[in-house]
Amino acid sequence: MDAISILVVTGILLTVAATAMGGSAKLIQIRDALVTGCIGLLFLASLALKKPMIFYLARATSARNTAAGAAAFEVLWDRPGIPAVFRMMTVVWGLGLVVQTSVMCWLAWVWPISRYLLLSPPIGYGIFALLMGWSLWYGARRNALSEFAQARAAARHMEKAS
Repeated sequence: MDAISILVVTGILLTVAATAMGGSAKLIQIRDALVTGCIGLLFLASLALKKPMIFYLARATSARNTAAGAAAFEVLWDRPGIPAVFRMMTVVWGLGLVVQTSVMCWLAWVWPISRYLLLSPPIGYGIFALLMGWSLWYGARRNALSEFAQARAAARHMEKAS
């Protein structure tokens, strides 16, 4: 089982456990948000591992797209700066999911049920879109900085050679 499958199964198990808890209307409202928060905490806890959860999710995605995807990702990890990129992405996603849970729980307590049910999906999707947008921006920025550093190093090497 790859990281994506494990994450999906974990999400399903957490949802089943939250559903089994039953509870008040408020608890039912925030059930999905609590699962999201648990996933965010798993992201943050994975920072204690050699490679954080975002690395394994990206590797699993890459392995699904190409035959040599997983092996290429393992080699990528050894490049300077790459571990810091995956750790930063894991921190941002973990905190983002925990913040989303906090916002949803707060809104469930202050809004009437009808407003919460109407507006919580777009708010959740909006937070997810912000996290995705940040990830794409951050990845592109890190890529551009890496290419710039490589070009500068090549130019210095050429200057020394001449």
